Parts: sequence; structure tokens; C-alpha cells
Amino acid sequence: MPARFLLWVFFLSLFTVSSLAQSGQRQTPIPPPRSDINPPTTEEDATSRMASEMAKKAAKERVAALKTDTDKLLKLSVELKQYVDKSDENVLSVDVIKKADEIERLAKSVKDKMKGPN
Repeated sequence: MPARFLLWVFFLSLFTVSSLAQSGQRQTPIPPPRSDINPPTTEEDATSRMASEMAKKAAKERVAALKTDTDKLLKLSVELKQYVDKSDENVLSVDVIKKADEIERLAKSVKDKMKGPN
């Protein structure tokens, strides 16, 4: 009987020590998976994401082209103003007409770009 009692005490102390050791360890929670890292689950998702990125890129390129064209339009308008200021009421320079035509074409291009790809 004393051997059994000692065996029970041994197992009980072993159980107590192991439970104390486990309670001393901190368990860190597992963070939820990040959706921005995971690859698309279906081909449709990948296609729509690619289309969205292409649309954003096209929009940025369109805005950059608009800025360039409007800068050019401003420059041409200033040049036209200078040509008109140099001419008088009896003489209209060929350069003035060419400048006005160039401004008209560029203004139409800017207008079309502002409407977008539709």
C-alpha cells in the first residue's frame, strides 16, 4: 500500500508540475489571414483585378497626356496672341491662321481625352 500511495503522489506531483509549466507559457493568438496577400481564388478574380489595374494605369496616362496637351495649348495661345498683337487691321499673317488651326486641333484632342475612353 505505501508503494501505491507513493506512486499516486508521484503521478499527482508530475501532473501538477506539467500543468504549472504549461500555464506559464504564453500562447499568442494566430492572426487572421491577410486578404491583400492571398492570391485570387478564382480566375475571374484575377481577371477583374488585372482589368482594374489596367484601367487605373490608363487613367493616369490619360491625365498625364491631358496635362502635357494643356501646357502645349497654353503655349500656342500665347504665341497666337503675340502674332495677333504684331499684325494690324489690314494684314493677317499666315502664321496666325496656322496657329489658330493647330490650337483648334489640340483643343479638340483635349476635349476628347477629357471625355474618357467611352
